[in-house]
Amino acid sequence: MRCGISDIFFDHNGAVNLGNPGLTVGPFSSRAVGWKTSSPPREDHSAAGMELEYKRYERENRTMTSHETTNHLQKKPDSLSHVEHVGTPVSILSLNPAVDITYTVPRLIVDQKAHAVSTRFDPGGNGINVGRALKRLGIMADSFCVTAGETGHLLERLLVNHLDTVHYERVDGETRINGTIQEQESGIQYEVSGIGPPVPARQLASLLNTFVQHAGRGFGVLTGSILPDLSIGLYADLVGRIREAGGFPVVDTHHESLRRAITARPFLVKPNRHELETLTHSTLSTPQKVAEQARRIQQQGVDFVCISLGGEGALLTSSENTFYAEALKVKVESTVGAGDSMVAGLLAAFVRGLSCADTLRLAVACGSGTVEQAGTELFSTDAIATLSKRIKIKTMNI
Repeated sequence: MRCGISDIFFDHNGAVNLGNPGLTVGPFSSRAVGWKTSSPPREDHSAAGMELEYKRYERENRTMTSHETTNHLQKKPDSLSHVEHVGTPVSILSLNPAVDITYTVPRLIVDQKAHAVSTRFDPGGNGINVGRALKRLGIMADSFCVTAGETGHLLERLLVNHLDTVHYERVDGETRINGTIQEQESGIQYEVSGIGPPVPARQLASLLNTFVQHAGRGFGVLTGSILPDLSIGLYADLVGRIREAGGFPVVDTHHESLRRAITARPFLVKPNRHELETLTHSTLSTPQKVAEQARRIQQQGVDFVCISLGGEGALLTSSENTFYAEALKVKVESTVGAGDSMVAGLLAAFVRGLSCADTLRLAVACGSGTVEQAGTELFSTDAIATLSKRIKIKTMNI
């Protein structure tokens, strides 16, 4: 059984088929998912303008050869086979992006100034990280992003080489700054998440309407916390709207926002074990207990449930079975972005129509590759093939 909703087609210099036994990966290119390189659509945030520009962009960039069209029609996946386009579009909502600053210091001393031995700046926020990871996996995505002030301008400059197509909504205030401090002496990592700007109701409605229009053609990714001034039920509402528009909503959030989103029946949810324990008010000490709770969520109408287990790996529950991957033994430099990388790996696999086992394998490889990187850097594409070969998948029959 395939987990995804579309097949992928490779050129002679592109990625190796991930669906085959002995899974290998990359190099990836935009060509691998049926796109041709072209300039992105101009920024026109009116609904009519965005609709016209997106249709033009799809015509120019999603042209299939007759060979690809024939193969695609002959290879519809078992699940969601009514979706008949190659390289299913991915749309990502980033209401609260950030500039991530990472300091590496020898050690922190109370009331003393610590001098960094290295400093790095990265575009950040959950949705931004998912988009960055998808680009490395050769999956084209549209990101819908709120920016503000001078920090927002810095974020936009940082994103130039990290995302494919970004639709910015400029608001008053300042884009938040997140801080990570890595202490060399202890190996401890400290993280501080900043506060983002409020989004006026009119601008929010315009951005969400455009996002839903795009997400209705494929996947709509809802990730990260909800801004304090917005309804905690926002993601649940968007799940329903994306479903109604014909798309497949993907949710990675926590607490009450996650609980409400699940009731709206998204295509995929990806909490970690702690978030699942909070959601279910229980202690889940083994993968078996986690899998049982994941199955309960799946039976509420969620197509796929992926739970990351930190040092114990991850599991993926579908209507057919639950698949488990043990964690790889890698040197952990930073855990920032690991969950987002897993979401990107899942999406890439769904777009390609991989089996559930290979879907989980790719997701775990992406997460493992990211924890090997310093600061908020994500996995390297070259490492994914090597990591994937080391990942063993077991069926749990739950």
